[in-house]
Amino acid sequence: MTLRGRLTAAFLAVVLGPVLLGAVFVGTTLTAVDRSRSADRLGLAASTVRASVDALCQQLRAAADAVALRVDPAARAGAAGQVVSRGLAAAVLVTDVAGNITYVTPGAPPTPWQDCSGSRSGNGPVRALSARVDLRDPAGAALGTVAAAQVVDPAFVTRLAAATGVAVTLLDGDADRITFTTETDGVRETVLAATDERVTETPDGRYVRRLGPSPGQPLPLVLSVPGEQPAGLPAGLLGAVLLAAVLAVLAAWRLARVTTRPLMELAGAADRVAHGDLTARVPVRSRDEIGRLADAFNRMTRETASYVTALTSSRDQLRGHLAVLGDTLASTHDLQRILRVILHSAIAATGARAGAVLLLDDGDVLVGRCAEGLEGRLPDGQLRVPVGAGVIGLVAATGEAQRGRVEPATAPVGEPHCETYVAVPFAAPAAGDLTGRDPAVGVLALYDRLGGAEFDDDDLATLRTFAGHAAVAVENVRVHEEAQRLSLTDPLTGLWNYRYLRESLRREVERANRFGRMLSILALDLDRFKRVNDTYGHAAGDAVLAEFARRVRGEIREVDLAFRQGGEEFVLLLPETDARGAAIVAERLGSAVRDIPMTVDEHLAIPVTVSIGIAVYPDHASTGQEVLDAADEALYAAKAAGRDGYRVTGRCADAPTEEIAVPAGAASPDDGLPRAGPGVAPVEADGGYAAGTSRPAQGVTQPATGGASSGPQPPRQSRGR
Repeated sequence: MTLRGRLTAAFLAVVLGPVLLGAVFVGTTLTAVDRSRSADRLGLAASTVRASVDALCQQLRAAADAVALRVDPAARAGAAGQVVSRGLAAAVLVTDVAGNITYVTPGAPPTPWQDCSGSRSGNGPVRALSARVDLRDPAGAALGTVAAAQVVDPAFVTRLAAATGVAVTLLDGDADRITFTTETDGVRETVLAATDERVTETPDGRYVRRLGPSPGQPLPLVLSVPGEQPAGLPAGLLGAVLLAAVLAVLAAWRLARVTTRPLMELAGAADRVAHGDLTARVPVRSRDEIGRLADAFNRMTRETASYVTALTSSRDQLRGHLAVLGDTLASTHDLQRILRVILHSAIAATGARAGAVLLLDDGDVLVGRCAEGLEGRLPDGQLRVPVGAGVIGLVAATGEAQRGRVEPATAPVGEPHCETYVAVPFAAPAAGDLTGRDPAVGVLALYDRLGGAEFDDDDLATLRTFAGHAAVAVENVRVHEEAQRLSLTDPLTGLWNYRYLRESLRREVERANRFGRMLSILALDLDRFKRVNDTYGHAAGDAVLAEFARRVRGEIREVDLAFRQGGEEFVLLLPETDARGAAIVAERLGSAVRDIPMTVDEHLAIPVTVSIGIAVYPDHASTGQEVLDAADEALYAAKAAGRDGYRVTGRCADAPTEEIAVPAGAASPDDGLPRAGPGVAPVEADGGYAAGTSRPAQGVTQPATGGASSGPQPPRQSRGR
């Protein structure tokens, strides 16, 4: 439906609605008034009829009493003649106790007579109304009855109609047929619509009411009055409504045409704009609301054109930033680089002057990991904010973004100086949605939007997008580091696995070769471990292996590396340690395992011993695989010597290497991988453990790595030693 049609319909509804309601109200009101007045007239007429009939019955009863007072039949006949002659009754009838007529006045009306008490003598239409009294002798014995009657004829009905002011119809008592009526021929049958004493409206506009027979009014009568409503009222109301409808349609059509013409022009211009034509304009024909709408549309089109130009430029710029961000996220696990790209893209997208990305450390403190444009904005040059303190701390604690303006008097302590800010928290995807109760893992904050205006909701939504990228980046790096750690770690013992043994052996041999230092390798094997599995079960065997690994970690330095080669076989790499230092470690490990049984549970402790083979690079071999094989041969020698001890290999390298002193303070390699020891355990400057001591001697950490060499072969199956 068009707007013109809706306006026309609305106008017609507004105009014709009240007209129709008024016509209905007038017609309904007049009908109700007419019915009410007619009901009142019929009620008054019914009261009059009852009073008239009741008075007539009392008169007839008095006449019958006057006759019944005469004892002598002759006197009784004379009294009856006087009653009739005086007009008190039309006839007097005397009967004996058997019901036989003993006297009746001449000219008595035919039966049936309707008695005032409700009984009738005979069948057919009522011909007379009678009142009956008992006839008794002086002793009180019943002699019969005396009945005085009055003729019920058209004259009687006419007198009732004249007394009541309404039309009166006398019905046949046995059937609903008209006996006498004062109605005209055209409406005689309509009075039969009355079925009870309720007022009924007939189709021809009359109101009828049934009256009697009832106590005090034994005659079956129908009272009727014509309605007083004007005959032409419905037609007049209908004509008025039709005339109003025609005039309203003409007025509505004209008004809708005048109103919708400029709107159609506006719709056409809007359609052109929707198809990309931002040069479309609407002619302003008036200064009313439609004219103001057209003028506003023209201004909107001009502003939209300028906005489209600006958005196109911003879109191209944002695409470039998103491309860089996507390439960075996809190609690197360098968290610092990813955060730097995210921060730079967020600053460019929102027009901020400065910003920072803060991550949560282990001490519930947010530390700035990446910042841009904050030179001179930090009081001490460091960005560290406790969770819950200041704006950034509150954002991290509540998980709710914040934006606004900072008053100089209320500037948060320890945060960058700024006038406006916006800060959004982010959490790792595995942590789920922020609930406001748990702190976030980081916060992305921007400061001082270009132009001096505050950051708006669009900036907040944009920043949430970049914060989501930051959350994904942090989680990806964490997952990558965890996956790398799991790929190099034995899940049962927590020691490094054979894969990392190959890489570490290559690296440590290369380091020892570069700096002229020694590298000791210890091959360890639990004695008769197969018996432990067979006796106590594999679960107990796993518990023994885990406890053995824990004791090994407790006896070596941080720079030493412990590996599970396979089964019950383990390997230790002791950088800058000669054979004497390695022997000290072997003795200490053997004692740590031998002296205290391996506790499986509170009811089971299993005694275990360990055999150890020792080889030193470059004294016993010239490559990593060869020195590992030499340590393995020494291990077999320790087994053959009775187990629970250690042996140093008897090999000699083809070209021994001179040991070179390492200066104190050399740094450990920054390879990003965890160490096997429980804490920092320094070594001696001359390369290892002090002889005759039970703990690693004081010294320096190992030098940086470099180069590459051939790695060892895949692990051999356990020989069940």
